[in-house]
Amino acid sequence: MADDHPGDAMYNNILHVGFDDTDSSSGMCTTYVCAVVLERLKACGMTIRGEARLIRLNPFAPYKTRGNGAVSFSVVLDGAGVVERVKKIVLATVEEYSQMDDPSTNPGVVFYHGPITEDLQEYSLRTVQSMVTLEEAEKLAQKIEAEVFKYKNGRGVIGALAAIGCPLIDKTYELIAYREVHNYGKVRRVNEDSVRLMDRATYPSTFDNLYEDHITITPHTPCPVLYGIRGESKEAVYRAHNLVKSEEPIERFMVFLSNQHTDMHLQNTDGIAGMEQYQCYRVAGEVNSTPYVIEGGHVIFNLKDKSGEIECAAYEPTKGFRDTVRGLAPGDDLIVYGGIGDKGTLNVEKIQIFHLEPQYRYLNPRCKCGKRMKSAGKDKGYKCPRCSDRITDVPKEKMEVQRNLEKGYYEVPPSARRHLSKPLIRIQRHK
Repeated sequence: MADDHPGDAMYNNILHVGFDDTDSSSGMCTTYVCAVVLERLKACGMTIRGEARLIRLNPFAPYKTRGNGAVSFSVVLDGAGVVERVKKIVLATVEEYSQMDDPSTNPGVVFYHGPITEDLQEYSLRTVQSMVTLEEAEKLAQKIEAEVFKYKNGRGVIGALAAIGCPLIDKTYELIAYREVHNYGKVRRVNEDSVRLMDRATYPSTFDNLYEDHITITPHTPCPVLYGIRGESKEAVYRAHNLVKSEEPIERFMVFLSNQHTDMHLQNTDGIAGMEQYQCYRVAGEVNSTPYVIEGGHVIFNLKDKSGEIECAAYEPTKGFRDTVRGLAPGDDLIVYGGIGDKGTLNVEKIQIFHLEPQYRYLNPRCKCGKRMKSAGKDKGYKCPRCSDRITDVPKEKMEVQRNLEKGYYEVPPSARRHLSKPLIRIQRHK
């Protein structure tokens, strides 16, 4: 598997470091801990090879924290005692910043000096696409002789190991700017006009900056992140960052290499019957029900293939995308992209329509005077309201209904897009 890792000849002087699960739903961010770690390592004269990696894992994993992102980086071993000094700084920083008081925060740190094996890459892909246990992670770490440090139950080891081994055949970059600590939890102050200017100047080399003229680069959680700019290259996100005007101080910023917006989480499937909970798929099928709205504004429809049927949902946060889903009809052929959550429903991220089943309505026949006739009663034919003529045994007029959809892709808005979901602008660029 081709990716951004160096060749085997370089591994003698590289130490890979990965860690995960330092944050909680109420604060901190694993990328911020990584930024602090790297600043401290560089201050001690250590050399970092390339960019740190931000690897998003399975978005439907039940134990995830917000974006379910793990981080890794590689340190050049260019002097005596580097390994021990790296371990000391990394572990001390993780211990200092991790949200240990939160019962769901279980940090894990991995140090690995060796080649990125096929086993490690395959393991990493499984953590992005499906469910992996801590026991599996520890077994692999032992096999490749990686050193593992666990805090509390140490579930973060799963992501830490995956962040080291994840192959990046398709990749993106994210520049993350961080706030000063006294601003955590406060309204983020970023000049919105500057973001609109940045988007006009850098799109599509950067993307998901705006939705209907509202900025989407700022999160809504009490974490250290002020904003994040995603793009196709380091140069693009640096340029965009220089165009954004923050109205509060930026403590630091950092660029990560990432699997975000690559659809890495999606698996192909031979049939609906073989799909499993907490996994993500591209699944082809036929719409088998008229979409309907349930309480909360969520739009539901059923998708079937030869093997079975599954309920699909466009949830309320997908906003206008729900109108697209409401426009589907039984018999339409499409691919649905998404993941299966707690209730066994397929959460729709985007769809690709291949066939739109013709839809018809049936009208009463016209009288010879040109007026549309009305029913004369059950089994009594039709009567003209203008000239009172009557006719019987004449079928209704069949008229095709103009669909409001066309063949092609449709996606949720940036405000509802999962970190791994590939935007249409990237699909179109790659084609």
